Amino acid sequence: MGDAYTVANLDEIAHRKWPRWAPIRHEFDIRAFGINLWRHEDGSDVIPEHSEDESGHEELYLVLEGHATFTLDGNEIDAPKGTAVFVRDPSVTRKAVAKDPATSVLSIGGWAGKPFEVSEWETNYMAEA
Repeated sequence: MGDAYTVANLDEIAHRKWPRWAPIRHEFDIRAFGINLWRHEDGSDVIPEHSEDESGHEELYLVLEGHATFTLDGNEIDAPKGTAVFVRDPSVTRKAVAKDPATSVLSIGGWAGKPFEVSEWETNYMAEA
C-alpha cells in the first residue's frame, strides 16, 4: 500500500484511553479535514453538547449504526441509521444522544475556504494514554 493509500477496519481504530473514540484523522494522517467516529451505548451522549464558535468549523454528522437524537439549538431531530446532519453555522449548539445500543456517528469538519488545521483538543487527547 505504501503512501498511495491506506486501509483499516473502523472496528480496529480506537484510542487506548477512550476506546469509544476512533481518531480516524490521526490514524490515516489526514491533513485536509477532521474526521472521527464516536461509538456509544443507548442513552449516552454520542456527541457532547458544544458549539464550534471557537474553531469556526462546519460539521457533517453521519449516523452509521444505531439511532440517535440530535438537538440543534433546542430543536430535536430523530436520526436513525443512514441520517446525515450538516451544521454550517459554527454557533449552533449541538448534541446527539444514542437511542440504540452500539450507536456510532461519524463526524467530519473543517472550514470553507481555509486549509485544515488539527484542533487543540485532538492534539491533547492523542497525547493522553
